[in-house]
Amino acid sequence: MLIAIVDFDTAATDRPAALAQLDREGALVRAMPGNVAFRVHACRENDTGITIVHEWTDETSFAGYQRSESFARSGEVLRPMMTGAPVSRRFRAELVETVA
Repeated sequence: MLIAIVDFDTAATDRPAALAQLDREGALVRAMPGNVAFRVHACRENDTGITIVHEWTDETSFAGYQRSESFARSGEVLRPMMTGAPVSRRFRAELVETVA
């Protein structure tokens, strides 16, 4: 499994538009082969931060997402709003169990 956590900031006035863009793409991303989860979080400590948490079955599936039209569309909308470079941390993980 691959987990990617992406953090970035926008101006406070741009954050609602950035979140809306991610919401528009969310269902498409979740429907992609290999996607386990796609979650978007607005930072609770400030009014500028956004975090995206991705879970993918493997690196190939994540790479497919990065080549997708959805990824390109979000980049076109989000990058001009970002006040700095996004930080993406990627982890290889093994699921131990799912507890419901």
